[in-house]
Amino acid sequence: MADEVKRRHLRLAWIALACLVVPMFASYYFDDMFSSISYLFENPSLTALGWDSKGYGLYAGGYSVLCVFGGLVVCGILLDKWGVRITGSIFVGMMVLGAGIVTLALLSGKPWSLQAAYAGCMLFGLGSEIAGTAVTRSIARWFKGGPMALAMGLQLAIARLGTAFALVLSPKLVAQQTGHVYSLAETARPALVGMGLMALGLILWAFFVAMDARRFPKKAALSDSAAGAADGQENVSDDETFRFKDVLKVLGNKNFWLLGLLCVLFYSSIIAFKKFAGAILIPRFGIPAGTAGWMVSMLPFSTVIFAPLFGLLVDRKGHGTRWMVLGSILALTAHLLLAYAPAGVPFWGYLAMVFLGFGYSLVPAALWPSVPKIVPDKVLGTTFALIYWVQNLGLMTFKMLSGNILGSAENGPVAVEQMFTGLCIAAVVIALLFARTSVRHPELALDKPNRE
Repeated sequence: MADEVKRRHLRLAWIALACLVVPMFASYYFDDMFSSISYLFENPSLTALGWDSKGYGLYAGGYSVLCVFGGLVVCGILLDKWGVRITGSIFVGMMVLGAGIVTLALLSGKPWSLQAAYAGCMLFGLGSEIAGTAVTRSIARWFKGGPMALAMGLQLAIARLGTAFALVLSPKLVAQQTGHVYSLAETARPALVGMGLMALGLILWAFFVAMDARRFPKKAALSDSAAGAADGQENVSDDETFRFKDVLKVLGNKNFWLLGLLCVLFYSSIIAFKKFAGAILIPRFGIPAGTAGWMVSMLPFSTVIFAPLFGLLVDRKGHGTRWMVLGSILALTAHLLLAYAPAGVPFWGYLAMVFLGFGYSLVPAALWPSVPKIVPDKVLGTTFALIYWVQNLGLMTFKMLSGNILGSAENGPVAVEQMFTGLCIAAVVIALLFARTSVRHPELALDKPNRE
């Protein structure tokens, strides 16, 4: 009888996951909708919008502003206090609102369009990050004691399909034309598609909230960080109740900082790169925009296949810290190729994307399921939010630095790749330190399989 209950719960968990991935798909698409057509912003005269590379870098950096200046930390605490249903709904709504403001700014063509898009991107960024935190927190609860890494890998893979969709679709929506000045309507086409995806994500989020409310009663939801709530129990002891002082304990946890630093270094070397992929790959390897879009789309497409497989591997075999080290080394190899491989030879670009794609699958598949192992369940939402806060601090900085380097350096693509190479070297060092922690503290079970 108990086995049948577990099987039924697991079936419901997969349905819940299906509802959760669509808002994240929409978020990833909207965030990367200009990545493969970033050449539009090399010269203000190319578009009626009139943005340049520095302006686009400013807009892209807006994603992380509210996250960095306290928003993620405060909202992560709210996630543990109020639960995923209330907090998640607020910030999924904020994500959609911010995307709407960006779209209107792109269509307006007013002198203040960049400032309006920047403000919209700030709201979109905070909403997306907290929505993502709520999704990750929900997966940890629904799949507790089960295939958690596989579920997180699948969520990550489908979300990154949104990036792939953006990278491939945007050059078709805004076709490259020599000497053409792109109208406001042409420039905003990717955003209009994104708003349609946002609407679908909002509907499926509502379905998930209804499912979560039925599976976890109100009293359990209000303390959903407690271990008892994960099993559907309503009574929570004082030791399991979230307190604000628990945040200080998280900040004093050395393993939290190792994971946070690995996250910021590794993700900055990939996400900031994607933002300017077209402006890097096109001059480095002498390829048209459409080819650059397909080349960089290898990153999210590869994670669709390999992130769930690596997640399943972590669930069944463990050795998570080793995969983090290997993934960081692969990312380093990729950026060395992008910086120093012979120019004008597309093969090296494709090879770099293969290495980067494997790294982009390996590190997250091992990193995110490690978080519940280093902190108590009651502060899990806060911990995820704090890691995202550290990550966004780096993303905001390195997106803006990338735009400035590309806009001012004599050989911008090579110079910006040298910066990404440095980030990857630091990521390898941090991953090795975290692997040493696993050896010194076997009680954390960082390299043990995730299935109970």
